[in-house]
Amino acid sequence: MNRLADETSPYLLQHADNPVDWWPWSPEAFAEARERGVPVLLSVGYSSCHWCHVMAHESFEDETVATYLNAHFVPVKVDREERPDIDAVYMEAVQAATGHGGWPMTVFLTPDAEPFYFGTYFPPEARHGSPSFQQVLEGVVAAWTDRREEVAEVAERIVADLAGRSLVHGGDGVPGESEIAQALLGLTREYDEQHGGFGGAPKFPPSMVVEFLLRHYARTGSEGALQMAADTCSAMARGGIYDQLGGGFARYSVDREWVVPHFEKMLYDNALLCRVYAHLWRTTGSDEARRIALETADFMVRELRTAEGGFASALDADSEDADGRHVEGAYYVWTPAQLREVLGEDDAAFAAAYFGVTEKGTFEEGASVLRLPGDTGPVDAARVADVRGRLLAAREERPRPGLDDKVVAAWNGLAIAALAETGAYFDRPDLVERATEAADLLVRVHLGEVARLARTSKDGQAGDNAGVLEDYGDVAEGFLTLAAVTGEGAWLEFAGFLLDIVLEQFTGEGGQLYDTAHDAEQLIRRPQDPTDSATPSGWTAAVGALLSYAAYTGSEAHRSAAEGALGVVKALGPRVPRFVGWGLAVAEALLDGPREVAVAGPVGGELHRTALLGRAPGAVVAAGEGPGAGAEFPLLVDRPLVGGEPTAYVCRHFVCDAPTTDAGELAAKLGG
Repeated sequence: MNRLADETSPYLLQHADNPVDWWPWSPEAFAEARERGVPVLLSVGYSSCHWCHVMAHESFEDETVATYLNAHFVPVKVDREERPDIDAVYMEAVQAATGHGGWPMTVFLTPDAEPFYFGTYFPPEARHGSPSFQQVLEGVVAAWTDRREEVAEVAERIVADLAGRSLVHGGDGVPGESEIAQALLGLTREYDEQHGGFGGAPKFPPSMVVEFLLRHYARTGSEGALQMAADTCSAMARGGIYDQLGGGFARYSVDREWVVPHFEKMLYDNALLCRVYAHLWRTTGSDEARRIALETADFMVRELRTAEGGFASALDADSEDADGRHVEGAYYVWTPAQLREVLGEDDAAFAAAYFGVTEKGTFEEGASVLRLPGDTGPVDAARVADVRGRLLAAREERPRPGLDDKVVAAWNGLAIAALAETGAYFDRPDLVERATEAADLLVRVHLGEVARLARTSKDGQAGDNAGVLEDYGDVAEGFLTLAAVTGEGAWLEFAGFLLDIVLEQFTGEGGQLYDTAHDAEQLIRRPQDPTDSATPSGWTAAVGALLSYAAYTGSEAHRSAAEGALGVVKALGPRVPRFVGWGLAVAEALLDGPREVAVAGPVGGELHRTALLGRAPGAVVAAGEGPGAGAEFPLLVDRPLVGGEPTAYVCRHFVCDAPTTDAGELAAKLGG
């Protein structure tokens, strides 16, 4: 019996009609395995994962495979976005055993949840040196039946190895100029000077590394850091990884030139990149950066906003093509013939040159991904806008990619921060409203009456899975940003509530942080990963929020916790800077102070806007007027107007500058 029909995860529901007798992750599933004396097949993926769909169609929808699976295993299906803790623990085992990872993740477990055989995607027939899925199943059954003691020894050894990987502490001391310089040198060595970005194919958008580079430039004036950030952002904005018609970014580029993306669009990528481009505009005034920030914000609101005011997780990579096949990228790619059908001969020729559409194609079956190759010379902006609008309208008639409409707390925290800042920078109060509505949903539904953060919700109902460290860190970051933009101290209070839970439930000895709470479900090991991947790690997200909260409130406990946990960045930054970008960005804030800006004056006034546009790394901003302002923000206590005029106070390292009523002087104090 397939037990997924009552689940709320869109990914699990995609498998509810499989002939496989799936269980959700639960004690009952492992009890069933013990009673039957069979191993557990753990399959982990997510709803917008292309190869998850492929393996499902090839194997999990196949009656013969399902019959064998059901007879010899207890199959358990997990949505990695709902249970990042389970995903993290077993992915670490997969990577340790095979040298690589990815999704779908396929792990065979004992009834005690100990892993003994691993893989990712397995094809239906053996090819390229990889066994077929059926061969894998038969091999595991043979080992389980004939060599049970050997299997148990392997599982015990793997679990012991994983347990030995726990970090002893956060590190010794905070990162200083030496570690930052080594990290920057490491990034320079891995930088792709020809195409922007870091490393080769596949190439992922390095949003957190760019944040570090922008903060480093703001603090030190390093032109090299700014050049890497600006050139990378421009290359992505002109590439196929960016949706040139509808805005928003795909997950990654399959090539190093940013031409062909993996077409799924994730909320977290777009939230992080929206903020990056807004910060790049704040630094350089680039019109391109402004356009990309606003288009990406509008994409999130238009395509991902849910009826309850939150933001959905992802748009699928796959959709139906003109022949009714479910294929990757069908919604986004164009042939010259399709351009002619929509635009006519002359405009189609213009569009093909402008967007890099060729007869041969840059993708599959003669289709091209739209991009801006940049070799067309001066163009007619009005004609470009007209062509883009007509193509977008035509694309709207195509079958749309599927939407994973669950709301993930952490990713909504990232979206809140991005939309609040973008709205404030570009005078778009509607974006600030959307950020506020998403924050309201998190408080109302994800916190609810239990006073602990739920990881997900769907249709306005909180899911059963507890929030992990990244949820607390990213949501606190979003609330702190919203407090700075709106002048509403309630968001500071909510952030403090979440960060107190971080101190109580996620913090260990010596400054180390754990991804799960002390009272969370106990897995074969307690996950703990300080490295940033597609999103800030829970570790670095929490550190950033702790540091900002301490700057707002003067809390020594929160600052000490941030400094203790930053030790891991001191250790990792010089060695793997690409994978601790947000940690390095937070380290820049610590080196700069961070600066504390109190604006005694109207929210949205000239001084407040000037403060928000300041480039000082990690600066916190409090704005408000009247006798109640100090009750909202401790930074505003005893901050009187000077000469009856709105007044700004800038402090750092327990030293304050003279107050100013002049916006230009304030901008100079904040690197504006």
